[in-house]
Amino acid sequence: MEDKTKLMSTKGLLQSQELYEYILETNVYPREPEPLKEIRDITANHPRCLMATAPDAGQMISMLLELVNAKKTIEIGVFTGYSLLLTALTIPDDGKITAIDLDRDAYEMGMPVIRKAGLEHKINFIQSPALPVLDKLLEDNDNKESYDFAFIDADKVNYQKYHERLLQLVKVGGIIVYDNTLWSGTVAMPEESVSELLKAVRHHTIEFNKFLAADTRIRLSQVPLGDGITICRRL
Repeated sequence: MEDKTKLMSTKGLLQSQELYEYILETNVYPREPEPLKEIRDITANHPRCLMATAPDAGQMISMLLELVNAKKTIEIGVFTGYSLLLTALTIPDDGKITAIDLDRDAYEMGMPVIRKAGLEHKINFIQSPALPVLDKLLEDNDNKESYDFAFIDADKVNYQKYHERLLQLVKVGGIIVYDNTLWSGTVAMPEESVSELLKAVRHHTIEFNKFLAADTRIRLSQVPLGDGITICRRL
């Protein structure tokens, strides 16, 4: 059993750690491309390794990319690049990813793997807060409704602001996926039982989940993979 399983098990919301490990070992890791395994190993040495996309959620994201034949994508929150790499592996050779993150150092940790896989040409990394970049993209009408897919794993306080802009950038029928929408299961816990570390983001996550549930511009499904992902299809 991989050492990384122990680190990633806390990302899962299943009540049984053994069941989560079973899913990883039976269905996820055997199909995980070798470059993704290399990024997981690199990320395990980062002090904030739990920020990485959970492998089971990544498997679903890869399938969604294939289902919509994604070619032009946007990613807000890159970290060491696990989800970025799986997107680059999935989209066609002439596909493009706009990747936005404040932390270039974490991104550079995964770049040797991305370069070795010959996928760097698909990525446009922008070191910046995301909102100014999204607003700049929207100034060009050619960008509107041009993206097939978006993945957001960044500051939860701005999720709703990202959503409003992404609905203008993603085409009808395109997919937007938000990570961490169950926030370690705390969204269903009494507030007094939630640690101070998780409490502030818990509030924003609960409000965002309510917002998405009432948004008639999308179809959605909240899936208990990793730390919870919400899949939105733009109508």
